[in-house]
This record gives sequence, C-alpha cells and structure tokens, in this order.
Amino acid sequence: MKELKTIFIAHRGESYDAPENTLAAINLAWQRNADAVEIDVFLSKDMKIVAIHDSNTLRLAGIDKNVEDQTLAELKKLNIGKHKGDQWANERIPTLEEVFATVPKNKLLVIEIKCGSEILPILKQEIHQSGLEWQQIKLIGFDLDLMKAARAIFPALQIFWIKSIDHFKHLSSWQLELGKLIDTTRQANLDGLCFSSGKFIDKNFVDKIKEAKLACHIWTVDHVADARQFIDAGVDGIISNRPHWLKSQLGII
Repeated sequence: MKELKTIFIAHRGESYDAPENTLAAINLAWQRNADAVEIDVFLSKDMKIVAIHDSNTLRLAGIDKNVEDQTLAELKKLNIGKHKGDQWANERIPTLEEVFATVPKNKLLVIEIKCGSEILPILKQEIHQSGLEWQQIKLIGFDLDLMKAARAIFPALQIFWIKSIDHFKHLSSWQLELGKLIDTTRQANLDGLCFSSGKFIDKNFVDKIKEAKLACHIWTVDHVADARQFIDAGVDGIISNRPHWLKSQLGII
C-alpha cells in the first residue's frame, strides 16, 4: 500500500470512547498509537494552564462557573468524567504539565489556545520545562492576532490558524476566500490552516494551500467516507474523535 502521508490526530484525546480532554482520553489515544493528540487550554484564576474545551464548567461538571474564575484547586474538585459513564467518575481536569508528561517520543501534541494572549508567557515557560522537542508541539487557534503573537514568542513551533467553512457559500466564493486566507496566513508567517470538514475540500482546494507552502488539517472527521475524501485530497492531518476506529475501517492499521 502507498505510504500514507496524512496523520490522524485524536480530538481532545480518544473522546468518542473516553471523556474529552482528560488524561484517560489522552492516554487511550497513545495506547492506540495515535499520531497526535489535540487538546484545548484555558488559564485558571491562579494562572495555571488547564486542558478543557469550554470557557465554563457547566456542560462537563454541572457547575455554572467560568474556568477563569476558578482556581486550579477548585477545578480539580470537579468531576468531568461521569457524564460519559460511571467508569470515568474519577476523571479530573488535567493541567498542561500533566498532559505533557504523557506524550511519548516521536508523538505530537496539538494545543488549541482558547483564551487570550495572557497565556503565552506561561505557555512558553511550561513548554521549556516539558522536556519535549519543539517538533512535538503545535499551536492552533481561531484568533489570528493571537496566532501572530504566538509566532513572535515561538519562532520554532508550527502554528496553524483555524477557520470554519460556510457550507452555504457557492464554490466560486470559497475559491476567492481561500486565496485571501492563504495570503493572510502567509503574511502572518504561520505554517498552515485548519479547516472544518466540508464538501469543498478536494484535491484542488488542498493543492492551492500546498502551492503556498502551507499545511492543511481538517476537523472533526468521524466518518470513513469523509476521511477517504480528505486523504485523497492530500490533507496533512485529520482530526477525529475516534482516530483508531477510523484508521481500522480504512485498513491502515
């Protein structure tokens, strides 16, 4: 079989089978030989970096309070696993330091920054202390100005800009918009674009990105037909809630 150049990234860990952004989900992804794991990060009230997707803990823990208004000690008291099943009742919000400690050699951790630029100096310190190689860490985010600020602080890391696709736009409109996104990404000295899954993402779409010397990742892909589409298009990374299952269905593990 032709060598597969597309990597599969576990979205918030193996979050289909385990509670998202927990050490259980992250370690399950590594146990299943994930190429990479993606996590989301916020700052706690006492300026600790924690892995959680939402700005508020209501959905996961039933506590209607913002992450930034809770200390690490308070956040650690929250049960964020039981909603997924009783077997996960002891899962807690991990710190970035705890997540770093799980990353095997030659594996990649993709960090989506969900808060503001105040996290960057702390992130720099934690990355320095992690013992990981710079090639093992990638930063992504929706906020272009934040990604530019990250580039200034992390010249060696790969940094991607995340964009959602409007599926109601005509193809010709998207082609025009893609050109603008590519230009903006290159001017910001970023390394790639991370798009939401969409029907417009074909080989022509990806080739335009590659011609600009940029990489392309797609999220969130949980269906075999979609994964085949994006592999055939030549994307560099597929972000999935169930990457191990997806790879097994595609016959690539």
